[in-house]
Amino acid sequence: MKRTSLWLGALGALAILLTVAEAKVLINAAGATFPYPIYGKWFDEFTKVDPDAQINYQSIGSGGGIRQFTEGTVDFGASDMPMTDEQIGKFKVHPLHFPTVLGGVVPTYNIPGVTQDLKFTPAALAGIYLGKTKKWNDPELTKVNPGVKLPDNEIVVVHRSDGSGTSFVFTDYLSKVSPEWKSKVGSSTSVSWPVGLGGKGNEGVSGIVKQTPYSIGYVELIYALQNKMAYGFLRNAAGAYLKADLNSVTDAAAGAAKNMPADFRVSITNAPGKGAYPISTFTWLLIPSKIDDAGKKKAIVSFLHWMMTDGQKYTASLGYAPLPKAVVVKEEKQIALIQ
Repeated sequence: MKRTSLWLGALGALAILLTVAEAKVLINAAGATFPYPIYGKWFDEFTKVDPDAQINYQSIGSGGGIRQFTEGTVDFGASDMPMTDEQIGKFKVHPLHFPTVLGGVVPTYNIPGVTQDLKFTPAALAGIYLGKTKKWNDPELTKVNPGVKLPDNEIVVVHRSDGSGTSFVFTDYLSKVSPEWKSKVGSSTSVSWPVGLGGKGNEGVSGIVKQTPYSIGYVELIYALQNKMAYGFLRNAAGAYLKADLNSVTDAAAGAAKNMPADFRVSITNAPGKGAYPISTFTWLLIPSKIDDAGKKKAIVSFLHWMMTDGQKYTASLGYAPLPKAVVVKEEKQIALIQ
């Protein structure tokens, strides 16, 4: 009798464990590196709200996120670049874009002997990455940096080597301010760079810049802040020189919030307004409009609601600008499209 009772007890315990395991909802996602710090925080905090939901996120870059989302190997993707019509056309189930936070991309540099924050014109930045502005004491740089002793050294250009949403935002900006860049290079997560060294991820770019005298690269604002990297002022569309911060990134989104397209695919680089930082962007979650697994659908919908409300409270402490309220209102309505 005792042995039978033990077996029954063991079977009962196993049944309970299986029930608990079945109750857990595992959701896999992948994509942009730019929002990874805030996404990591959100997914941890959301588990406290819904202990049965576990979201695993791979920070592999926007290009990788779109690819895995398209191939169906993840439940949702993430990208700093909105999907193109061509990419969307590959889906049987229409993908939805949900903006999550705002951020900026900044020019970071390593010039021995120069401690001041440099100013960059759009022409200077485009010229550097086109390989036309070759030296630090080029007139395009010296004329807007009076009093700064810029050296007669070649500029070492650094860019991303991987498919990157950060590269898309940067090249999208250059395409708007430089007709030559637009015609010769264009904007994408991966482009044929005219000059420079490639580094994988923000870590790769910043590593090369730190180790290479007279170099320049571009990284996300949050990364520059966390790693105490020097980055410069950039002249915006209104003619004002701004150093990226949460306020100037938020200002860049102000106009877009009022005229946000129904599918949320919008670029806010080179935005109008005296206080708008010119290389600013939304970043998006890519969510299927039809989710067959009821448990996953419930968890993802619940997370989206939480992300747009309580989740936004974590943005500032991690270096991101929160979503404008007008955008949140529109996104809440879009959630109803998930079937």
